[in-house]
Order: sequence, then structure tokens, then C-alpha cells
Amino acid sequence: RAGFSSLAPLVSLAPFPHGCRCLHSRTAAVNWGIRVVPEKTACVIERLGRYRKTLLAGFHLLIPLIDRVAYIHSLKEEAIPIPNQQAITKDNVAINVDGVLYIRVVDPCRASYGVEDPLYAITQLAQTTMRSELGKLTLDKTFEEREVLNE
Repeated sequence: RAGFSSLAPLVSLAPFPHGCRCLHSRTAAVNWGIRVVPEKTACVIERLGRYRKTLLAGFHLLIPLIDRVAYIHSLKEEAIPIPNQQAITKDNVAINVDGVLYIRVVDPCRASYGVEDPLYAITQLAQTTMRSELGKLTLDKTFEEREVLNE
């Protein structure tokens, strides 16, 4: 195990060096003037601290020291587990539910600047919606309408 302590994880939610606030990234974002963006990846570029453009897959030229890769998003679908929580049905029965949420970044600009922590916001919204929908059903109906709840 000691030999693997210096290896960085392949996917991280923590900030990276050089001022890159990355949600899904494999490497630190340094601007050398040339940027090759891999397939299913989007880079959000800031020019002098303001949003400039979003780079999709391909070869791109940037202005060093002026343009900065602020965010790197994976455009692949990702599965996020929803933690176990207690919900109360219409007939006042407490049940424990959990789930899996499948998400994909559609607009990298809005994912970068719309919410401080989009994964947390999505998880909280899914938990609230799940409790709300289960509160409208009786215990017997929850088993019968499982497909409806999945929609």
C-alpha cells in the first residue's frame, strides 16, 4: 500500500492546482497555449476571470496567461447512489428507501456557474422528490406502482 500512496485518483471532486475548479477531471488544467480536449469531455474557458467559451472534443488554441481552463466536465453518464433515508407513506408507515440516480452534464457552462456544488444539489433534489412522492402513496401502492416511481 505504501507504493500507491502517491498516485492520484483517476476521478476526483476536489480542486486541482493551477486554479482549476474541476468537477470531473483526470489531470490538472495548465494553459500552454494548445489544448487537446478528449472525446466526451468539455473544458470551460475563462478569459481574465470571465466566461469566454466551452471547448468540446478536439484541438484548440488558447492565449497563455489570459485564457484559463476553469472547469473540466465529463459528458459521460454517471451513476450517483442516493443514500438510504426514511420516508413516511400516506398511511403513516415509515419505510427506508434508497436509489441510484443517472446524470449527465448537458450544458457545461450552466453546470459550472449555475450551482456551487451540482452533485450535492442533484442528490438533495432527488431525496426530496422521492420522499414527496412516497408520501402521496399508501404502503400497498408503493409496491404496485414501482415503475411509476422510477419515472
